[in-house]
This record gives sequence, structure tokens and C-alpha cells, in this order.
Amino acid sequence: MEPKLELHGFNNLTKSLSFNIYDICYARTEEQRKAYIEYIDEMYNAERLTQILTDVVKIIGANILNIAHQDYDPHGASVTMLIAEHEEAPEGNISEASPGPLPETLVGHLDKSHVTVHTYPESHPYEGISTFRADIDVSTCGLISPLKALNYLIHSFDSDIVTVDYRVRGFTRDVNGKKHYSDHEMSSIQDYLTEDTRAAYQMMDVNVYQDNLFHTKMILREFNLDNYVFGVNAADLDKEEADDIHQRLQKEMLEIFYSRNLP
Repeated sequence: MEPKLELHGFNNLTKSLSFNIYDICYARTEEQRKAYIEYIDEMYNAERLTQILTDVVKIIGANILNIAHQDYDPHGASVTMLIAEHEEAPEGNISEASPGPLPETLVGHLDKSHVTVHTYPESHPYEGISTFRADIDVSTCGLISPLKALNYLIHSFDSDIVTVDYRVRGFTRDVNGKKHYSDHEMSSIQDYLTEDTRAAYQMMDVNVYQDNLFHTKMILREFNLDNYVFGVNAADLDKEEADDIHQRLQKEMLEIFYSRNLP
């Protein structure tokens, strides 16, 4: 086992994980679009999101200090949790580059850390495309690390596209006064994902190692039209319409993945 770093005082490095997921859907009629937004709004309401974040806090080994949650009209929800490190560090090497658990296994004053989620359901006014986005931030100090929650979060949502940012900020001192700008080695966010997740997504990394800044984009490799049409079966569409919907959805997904509009 790697020897522990002997620190002078508290480990005040801040580890921040920002995680964005997108779920894409085609709803042909205005009625179907409204039904999709209502469905996704209910599926990821404040109560469900609170449970997901509660599981995240357990995974990273923290205590919940305060919970604030809110559903919005006409749609969307937010949850904020203030958390603190356990008095005793969780078992195992929490900074080891390995995946965290899957779902099956498993705002007041600021103390040290927080976890937040905000949802954004929306629809294209003409193209029949509806998009659900969830923004999740996990920020921790001390021994606990947000990276172990990543695998669980990806499997907690229907994630067609995922963007992940991770950064270690600040510094902590050892007993000799030397500054340390990270307390764990890291090469890629992908190291914290399971093999089946890495196989399911096409991934792209942009990392700035000297600044402890890591970025990964993910888009599903497999495309099955049945998973993307709402209120109708893909088998009931004629080939021309199915091909047109396929092209619209693929374009939407690529624009989100590359963060730019395509011709």
C-alpha cells in the first residue's frame, strides 16, 4: 500500500466533479412532446434526485448536513446538499483509479463540501427533438473524493451524451511545509469507469495535467431508433420517415457532443 502523505493540519484541497448528461428523444406531435416533457419531469423530480444524491454521498463517504430541494413550474427540479467528511476516512483507497459502485450495488451554510443537481427538459419548436439535461456538481474537501460517484451517476440516468470535468484546486502542506497540489495520481477520468461503460461510449479526453484539470466527453456508440422515439414504435414508421428521424437525432447528438451547430 502506498504510504500516506503526512500533512500539516487539514487537507484543504478542493476536488470538483462537474457532470452533465443529455437524453435525446424524438416526439412527432405537440401532444407527444408535452407527454415526453411530463414523463421526464416526473421521472427525475426533486424526490428522485434527492435519493440519487443521497446515494452519491454514501458512495464518497460523507455526511449530509442539509438538503434543499425544489420542483419547478412548468418543469425542472433542483437539489442541493451540504456535506462534510466523516470523522473517520472510509475504508479502502478512495483515490485509487478504479470504478465506483453501480446503482444495483448500492443549501444553508457551507461546511466543507456540497452536491447539487439541476434538470433542464426542453424541446425544439420545429424539428420534433426533445432534450433532457441534468447538471450535477460534486465538490469535496479533505480525504473524500467525488470520482467514485461517477460510475453510479452515469448508470442512474438515461445518458446518451455525457460531459465530465474534474479539477483539483488549491494546495495543502505536508509537515515539512512543502505544498502539494494534488493528493492522488491521475491520468484520465476514464480510469474511474467500468469496462462495459467504456465499451458502450465513444470517448474523447482533453486534459491539462500541470493544472490538475481533466475533461472527458462521451457519446453512445450504438444507435437503436426504438430507444429514441416517444409515443410510437420505430417499426410503425415507414423507411423514409425513419431515416429522416434518424438523421435528425444523430445531428442533434453530434452538435451537443462537439458543442457547435452543424450544417
